[in-house]
Amino acid sequence: MKYFIGNWKMFGVPKSINILNKINSFYSKDKNRKKYGVIITPPYTLIESYAKFFKNKKIYIGSQNCYQKDQFSSNTAAISPYMISKVGAKYTLVGHSDNRDEGDTNEMLKNKVQFALKNNLKVVFCIGENKKEKKNKKTFSVLRNQILKVLEKKFNKNKIIVAYEPIWSIGTGKIPTRVELEKTTTFIKKVLRSIFKKKSPAVLYGGSVDGKNIEMFKKIKEIDGFLIGGASKSSKKFIDIIKNYYR
Repeated sequence: MKYFIGNWKMFGVPKSINILNKINSFYSKDKNRKKYGVIITPPYTLIESYAKFFKNKKIYIGSQNCYQKDQFSSNTAAISPYMISKVGAKYTLVGHSDNRDEGDTNEMLKNKVQFALKNNLKVVFCIGENKKEKKNKKTFSVLRNQILKVLEKKFNKNKIIVAYEPIWSIGTGKIPTRVELEKTTTFIKKVLRSIFKKKSPAVLYGGSVDGKNIEMFKKIKEIDGFLIGGASKSSKKFIDIIKNYYR
């Protein structure tokens, strides 16, 4: 199973559901639909209405983040995994570079993963190195640390997806070479197998994915799908990525 996950970030109003309607219309008729899943993470304001609308369809709705405590607390503006699950979300991103920049620590991320899983959410755990770390050839050590400091053997690996998003690539149009990406995804799965034994959770790639460079990405067997940013805000661009992956 491959995954095509759209991260809308700070984008979308109720009528933006038209974008998902077009994606769903394509998906429902696509001969390859049994080979992949579609997940969209809109802002919190749209999760409930979108989740209700697509409840009996094949597009799943997720959250872009969650708070590191379970159920309720006195933290202003915080939204817990429990609250997210109760409005119909099935997935949540955890550890996106935007949130790490805003102060998410490994301890906070571990709590987020733990409570998300407790509330029956599947977790898309984001990891990635910045430009300086890449230049200093610290990519592998950074990724290993990000994984080992957060994920534990006790977590249900069947409900965890890891998304490799090199920070230097996000929104820049720059992407790793095929060789770099093959080595990096292979390394990530090796680290994950050291935790979960035998089988690794799915590993996705994210960072400037579009309908053209997907031709290169699809040649890398270790990649189990994609976390897509800007292109997911356009039904045409998102659909083109899927079409070109399977053509």
